[in-house]
Amino acid sequence: MTTTRTHDQAPLSSTDLALPGRRRGKVRDIYRLPGLAGEPDRLAIIATDRISAYDVVLPTAMPGKGRLLTEISVWWLRFIEREGLSRTHLLSTDPADLPAEAFAGSTTRRADLAGRLMIGRYCRVVPIECIVRGYLEGSGWRDYRASGRISGLELPPGLVQCDRLPEPIFTPTTKAEPPLHDEAVTFERACEIAGRELMETLRARSLAIYAAAAEHALDRGLIIADTKFEFGLPLGADGEPVGEDPILIDEALTPDSSRFWPADTYEPGHAQQSFDKQFVREHLQTLVDAGQWDNRDPGPALPDEIVSRTLAKYREALDRLTK
Repeated sequence: MTTTRTHDQAPLSSTDLALPGRRRGKVRDIYRLPGLAGEPDRLAIIATDRISAYDVVLPTAMPGKGRLLTEISVWWLRFIEREGLSRTHLLSTDPADLPAEAFAGSTTRRADLAGRLMIGRYCRVVPIECIVRGYLEGSGWRDYRASGRISGLELPPGLVQCDRLPEPIFTPTTKAEPPLHDEAVTFERACEIAGRELMETLRARSLAIYAAAAEHALDRGLIIADTKFEFGLPLGADGEPVGEDPILIDEALTPDSSRFWPADTYEPGHAQQSFDKQFVREHLQTLVDAGQWDNRDPGPALPDEIVSRTLAKYREALDRLTK
């Protein structure tokens, strides 16, 4: 897969393929690809150039962002498979694998999907998000300050913001449909929701993927502070799970699902530089502080400078991780 390095192209904000089951997420459009001749259904997952912050999709799209995120995610999914860490949902990234009828009457062209498409196995999604933390930041830092714990796990006293944890920890959350928010839960509660044997498998698998990814990233000057994984059980043509071994689904280890920090400037005790939507969030916070936005939909448009600086960070993450 080759990513376009300029962003003077028109952004892709949405798609309208003639396929069933369309779901519009904050960033991605997802369609169902019905199976043929007894084959199981698949999913077509398209990364648009939409960007969200504070659970609000902003009116300004970022040209090429979807391609950058897809390239990072596909690289990691292949890495995870190659290292024998987990099977994944990824079957193809080629728009030619979509049927011609998907474009009948659609304003979306096949060429629009180049570099943005993942065709994946159709799965029954495990209703738990698998979060691994190697460092203390974000909601984990807030919970630790309040109680000395994260997801029921007691941590050593005296840790500071962005400290490296003694060892990576598994901190599951529920999967909530918007406008609800995911909720941190203990491992025991996750077992009650999804089953103990399955959650023990997912905990071990998530920690192993994080360890291998963190080592790879650190060799390239990046710290993966934390990340989120999702898993599912592949479904057969009859709509029932094929076996009991979960596979990794959705995106993996992108700046949208992980915190990446430059290792050469890392210093615990304060917030770190970041390879994600940091510029967007900081800009929006200035608007909130000035009383110009209330963190609700509709969100404000983004200045060109914020778009350019954010895209540059995504590109740098891609180049460091995959080249």
